[in-house]
Amino acid sequence: MSIKQTPLYSLHLKYNGKMIDFGGWELPVQYEGMGIIKEHQMVRENAGLFDVSHMGEIFVTGEKAEAFIQNLICNDVKTIQDGQILYSPMCYPDGGVVDDLLVYRYNPQKYLLVVNAANTEKDFAWMTENLIEGVEVNNVSDQFAQLALQGPKAQEILQTLSDTDLASIKFFWFNPAVKIAGVECLVSRTGYTGEDGFEIYTKPTEAPFIWEELIKAGGERLCPVGLGARDSLRFEAKLPLYGHEIDKDITPLEAGLDFFVKLNTDDFIGKAVLVQQKQAGLSRKLVEFSMLGKGIPRAHYPVQKDGVVIGHVTSGMHSPTFKKPIGLALIKTEYSQPGTEIDVMIRDKAIKAVVETGIFYRKKTRTKK
Repeated sequence: MSIKQTPLYSLHLKYNGKMIDFGGWELPVQYEGMGIIKEHQMVRENAGLFDVSHMGEIFVTGEKAEAFIQNLICNDVKTIQDGQILYSPMCYPDGGVVDDLLVYRYNPQKYLLVVNAANTEKDFAWMTENLIEGVEVNNVSDQFAQLALQGPKAQEILQTLSDTDLASIKFFWFNPAVKIAGVECLVSRTGYTGEDGFEIYTKPTEAPFIWEELIKAGGERLCPVGLGARDSLRFEAKLPLYGHEIDKDITPLEAGLDFFVKLNTDDFIGKAVLVQQKQAGLSRKLVEFSMLGKGIPRAHYPVQKDGVVIGHVTSGMHSPTFKKPIGLALIKTEYSQPGTEIDVMIRDKAIKAVVETGIFYRKKTRTKK
């Protein structure tokens, strides 16, 4: 299968992006002259520009669109209004996660679902399999390019290119008709970094122009950011990554996403198992931990207690912001109490770590006027 390129591929080369194969897409892991740490810091302190055109977009339309989505996801789609966005896991009947996604509501008969790039075809097939009469689903991923502008200076920079008052787009809302440098775009305010910021959806042919206009408008306050810093930023903000914190074998409750699982609302796929899991109590859960010994925790490293495997690391790294190794691990619940010492197996050596809470990056992503 040939590797895919986004509409911004030539610009990644222009800005000296170090290109890698990311789930079948050729994307920059970092840019020469900056590197992951500097790109990460730019987003925390100023702003960064990401190419997320590989993400999947699926339109759900029809008179029963709301009922269809309600059955498909764990969260309650009936709580959002036109122009609002909802985050939700989407489960299999056994409670495992198909994917986590964003639901953009245009009106009760029209929604845009934004899904993870590597899961787009699987998600679309799952939606098609569970389709009901009066609903259409269309994979329109190739009709969109998506840029993410993230960081405390994001609004300031983007505002120079738009007549729309961007402060009017609140966190987890969108406007489908915002002109950016004269080009009509859909602009939302969600983000995957723990910072304030925007997503700009546009036609693939317009994306390179908008990218260059943003780079010019940002000047020294803005740099392009690759996949490396995208991962370190989302990790520090404790945002889940499919295949790590959530997966077909991990339920949203085990992943600590209880807030997005509405068990007191209508039926949805996987609800019965999640209700049972909630009532019986979790046998394993996601915990935060800091390293006590020397070593960097990485995804899938085994976690032990007294020489017995009790789980595994889901994500871990040397945090650029906190300047120390921290991680997330899915472990047996009886070892999840803060203060519990555990061993992370790094190159077959048991390295001491401790379960903690509140050690990850917390920032209020609110509209700044």
